[in-house]
Amino acid sequence: MSVYGALYSGVSGLAANSNALGMFADNISNVNTVGYKATKARFSTMVTEGESQTVYSPGGVQATPQTLVSGQGLLQASTSATDLGIMGNGFFVVSGSPNNGLDSSSIQFTRAGSFFPDDDGFLRNTAGLYLKGWPLDDSGNPPPNLSNLSTLETINISGLTGTAAATTMVGLGGKLQTSLVANPLEAPDPAAVPPYAGYQVGDMQSYVMNGGASGPGNIKPDFLRDVQVFDSQGGAHTITIAVLKSSTVNQWHVELFDTTTGNAITSGDIAFKTDGSLDLGNTDTSLTDPVSGIDWQNGSALSTITFSWGSDGKTDGFAQYDSPSTLASPSVNGAVFGNVTGVEITEEGIVIAQFDNGLAKPVYQLPIATFQNPDGLKRATGNSYTQSDQSGIFSLQVAGTGGAGMIAPSTLEASTVDLAQEFTNLITTQRAYSASTKVITTADEMLDELNRLKR
Repeated sequence: MSVYGALYSGVSGLAANSNALGMFADNISNVNTVGYKATKARFSTMVTEGESQTVYSPGGVQATPQTLVSGQGLLQASTSATDLGIMGNGFFVVSGSPNNGLDSSSIQFTRAGSFFPDDDGFLRNTAGLYLKGWPLDDSGNPPPNLSNLSTLETINISGLTGTAAATTMVGLGGKLQTSLVANPLEAPDPAAVPPYAGYQVGDMQSYVMNGGASGPGNIKPDFLRDVQVFDSQGGAHTITIAVLKSSTVNQWHVELFDTTTGNAITSGDIAFKTDGSLDLGNTDTSLTDPVSGIDWQNGSALSTITFSWGSDGKTDGFAQYDSPSTLASPSVNGAVFGNVTGVEITEEGIVIAQFDNGLAKPVYQLPIATFQNPDGLKRATGNSYTQSDQSGIFSLQVAGTGGAGMIAPSTLEASTVDLAQEFTNLITTQRAYSASTKVITTADEMLDELNRLKR
């Protein structure tokens, strides 16, 4: 009977609009929730009529929620290095526990990237979900099988230990005074010896190591400076650079040696062009090639160091001018043992530990989980999602590959809620709810009239 059908249709309208009101209320209350995706109320008819063209049987309406998980929220800048957003598709991989050894049933996915370290240094967001990532080896490479969940670990920034790095490169720069006169040997009878005719490799080192005493085989350098380098255990060592003007035009003798052990590092002649720029073509390769097998005699690994004197034909390193000789601040890599002071996260999701000795070391890489149908994900507590039959199976990708978005460091993704639209939805829902009550009231009055026919 159509009157009863109208009554039930009105009841379905009340239920559908009540359900929609709950969705809009949830959206409004989460307008400031990081990474929240607004839920839309989708109304659809409930049809009960058959093949009859003369009789109408009302069925009513139902409201089903639809969350556009794939929608991109506005990315807003943050002052925290561990606040993260995603530019494009994908989700952070999280779990409710900091323990490792995950499986597909214990992981969740979120775009709420407001992560911060807990008391134990594990990164978690405001919902208490812990961020997962691939650990990197000493070469900065992730595990070979990126799809294996057991390789994921909870990101921990305070559990990192300090590190030391041996010096492998020394960049040198300075000016040598071209107007220096090639002085005779520092010998008892200098006049008896032509300028530098008797120079032998090691004469300048002998002069320095003997405390500056003059004598046969001890030649005072024209230019002397020290450079500090580091071994594999973080030990600091002083390499002395001694330079002596040669009797050959535009050429200088160079000796490098360790003043602590007394060991020679390398030696040779450095040459310059007529304009004062570096002439690598006539510079000994013993000065420009990597020097290997440097023994610091303290139990550390043997070092290999490349000394860079500058570019051929340029003055970006050593040069020869008619001005007092100087040594610019050398560029030396490597550092002593240090403690972690913070982290930096790149757009590729690489977590880089910063140490108080100036070193930066990549320690983790964040995976981005992608789905065939992200809008089919199942909602979970804490503004997160779990895999469902509608979403399809997740795939772990490196940021920027395989359809995954890029990481936005020091950024948070805002809620996709449009507050003006939600208030409008409240008004229309309220009116629809009131109209449904009118349908019920009218159907009730008609049934009451029908009951009176018997009297």
